[in-house]
Amino acid sequence: MRERRKGSSSGRDAQPVDLTRPAKSRVVVLALILATTFVVYLPALRGSQLWDDDAHITRPELQSFHGLSRIWLEPGATWQYYPLLHSAFWLEHKLWGDAVLGYHLVNVLWHLIAVWLVYRILNHLKIPGALLATAIFALHPVMVESVAWISEQKNTLSAVFYLCAMLVYLKFDESRRRSAYLLAMALFLLGLLTKTVTATLPAALLVIFWWQRGTISLKRDVTPLLPFFTFGAIAGGLTAWLERTQIGAVGENFELTFVQRGLLAGRVIWFYLEKLVWPSNLIFIYPRWTVDPNAWWQWLFPIATLIVLASLWMLRQKWRGPLAAWLFFCGTLFPVLGFLNVYPFIFSFVADHFQYLASLGIIVLGAATIVLAINRLPQFLKQLCTCACVLLVGTLAALTVRQSRMYADSITLYQATIDRNPDCWMAYNNLGKILYEKGNNPTAIEHFREALRLRPEYFDAHKNLGIALMTQGANDEASLHFSAARRLKPNDPDVSTNLGATLLRTGRDREAIAAFRDAVKLQPQSSSAYNNLGQALLHAQSFADAIACFEQALKLNPTAILIYNDLADAFARTNQQQKAVATLEHALELANARGDQALIGNFRFRLKVLQNPNDPDVLKNFGLQLASAGHLSEAVEKLQASLALKPDDVTVLYALGIANMQSNHAPEAVEYLSQAAKMKPSDAGLHANLAKALAAAHRRSEAIATARNAIELARRGGQEAAAKKIEGWLTNFKAEMPANPKETVNQSTSHQ
Repeated sequence: MRERRKGSSSGRDAQPVDLTRPAKSRVVVLALILATTFVVYLPALRGSQLWDDDAHITRPELQSFHGLSRIWLEPGATWQYYPLLHSAFWLEHKLWGDAVLGYHLVNVLWHLIAVWLVYRILNHLKIPGALLATAIFALHPVMVESVAWISEQKNTLSAVFYLCAMLVYLKFDESRRRSAYLLAMALFLLGLLTKTVTATLPAALLVIFWWQRGTISLKRDVTPLLPFFTFGAIAGGLTAWLERTQIGAVGENFELTFVQRGLLAGRVIWFYLEKLVWPSNLIFIYPRWTVDPNAWWQWLFPIATLIVLASLWMLRQKWRGPLAAWLFFCGTLFPVLGFLNVYPFIFSFVADHFQYLASLGIIVLGAATIVLAINRLPQFLKQLCTCACVLLVGTLAALTVRQSRMYADSITLYQATIDRNPDCWMAYNNLGKILYEKGNNPTAIEHFREALRLRPEYFDAHKNLGIALMTQGANDEASLHFSAARRLKPNDPDVSTNLGATLLRTGRDREAIAAFRDAVKLQPQSSSAYNNLGQALLHAQSFADAIACFEQALKLNPTAILIYNDLADAFARTNQQQKAVATLEHALELANARGDQALIGNFRFRLKVLQNPNDPDVLKNFGLQLASAGHLSEAVEKLQASLALKPDDVTVLYALGIANMQSNHAPEAVEYLSQAAKMKPSDAGLHANLAKALAAAHRRSEAIATARNAIELARRGGQEAAAKKIEGWLTNFKAEMPANPKETVNQSTSHQ
């Protein structure tokens, strides 16, 4: 910042070095800066939702006008109580729903407006290097996290209100017009309702006034800002309370002594300064430091901070700008220096978006210093240094483009984070979740395991790994992780539900029932919770209790059609045939009302089974229909009932084999497919699937022999394409890359 003469009210006598160029030229340069800023963020414009974006993009229950009122009147309705921010998200959702392009465009727009306001303020203050400082702020890669991440619209939007309020208040300081004062206060309040980092504005204004005049007047400077300080303190206190009570900024991760917090604050300041001066290796989640007072080198950071402060204080009579810039930088960072608990500290004590506004102190000082230094050089060196400044800005733009690409999608972002911060347990978990949702379950499991290796008491990783293992059929191990997750968060109903499901699949009925009862206690108004408990009781043959649960589930949600299946089944097993038929007939009426042909067919089959319980063909057809719909457990049950009545039905044997293979029950699949193969010795497709079942059962030599037999049978039958497909599978299997045992080969029309 450029100095002002002590006692001067406005400092207008200092030479505005970079403002001597014509106004039109400045407008052109500023327009070029804004256009370039938009271009460098193009890679992130179509970026997908990241991390906690789903908590900011308006959730379904808040998308109505009633939801909008909840955003303002119910602090727990949104992730943080920033009602103006979430009102903006609410309006944006009305305009383009969940389409991410709109949100990214708005975030870039707010950043562009903030850039323009920075220039307006620097121009108003007659600070040298205004255009250079504006360009650096616009194009510095540290800003990418704030601009390319939808959730950080709170940063860019609050910055617009912050800078608007600053500009208006600076004009009030000159004119003392009441309307300007009230407008500045209104803008400040809007900023607080967007993000409470704007609470630092009145302190920043006092720093600017001291820099301008060399002194602070209680009446002129401090008194008008007292309401600003009051509102800022209230907003900051509310945010700090919500961080502790609702967001979770409590616990051992936040238990730092005052000495540790002082050490942390010093290190945070120098970390951000380093990233501004040398923006290399920028990461979404930085490594979390261990704050240790016994490590002598950690004391160097706060000591260096105090030395710089003392040195600048001693130089204040000659140069006030450096001290003002340092105070602005450190003061604006104060909310995230470690003295207050902020939830992201659980992952890292630093993040690029934390210094979005604070960086202006260092950027403006650096730009002003460069321009003042250039102005003292001979003309030929001025041109050379001007080119160097252009090169600097161009380099920052190139780095920002590269950094923007990192935010193109979640997989790219998390993989880059892991590459640069291999101990980031959160990135492993979140990347694993994305991979699981994309169907890459084995790799997802590896990531969840790595997250737990780095952080054994990580609730989300235990829960996610349990779900992935349950999908793989590894129910015993899955139940261990669900148990660990429940120990960490005993009030999570989903964990109790998943634990109950895995226990039920492993035959631990009593423990499963206990887990489902816990889920019911946690969600007493949940129809699905009662239904899950009812199914466990039905499996344990506690029919009366199961019926009571199903009836309660239907009482809570009378249109939950599928629950009628289970209730009818429970009635049938207790020989209450009429009630079973009446239940299914009512369900059929509901299905007809919906026009759901799949459900209509399902209930008609069930009614036919109830009315013909000893007809093997009815049971077989229903079982085949269930299997094709993916209801494998019930399909196996119906097919086994059909087989008991008609043991030589090769179609049923084949279907049972395939269903068991798809359910990861390889031994049972081998048994059924072996029987079918004896009855159909020339069926190539049947033998091919038997080979896969043998492979899944780890009977390698038998699998190879059976596959070779299947190849020969296919060629005999003129099925060359099938033979080549089986050969391909056999080649992979022999190379210890067996095909997925769930994938079946079906060449026989008699088994379709």
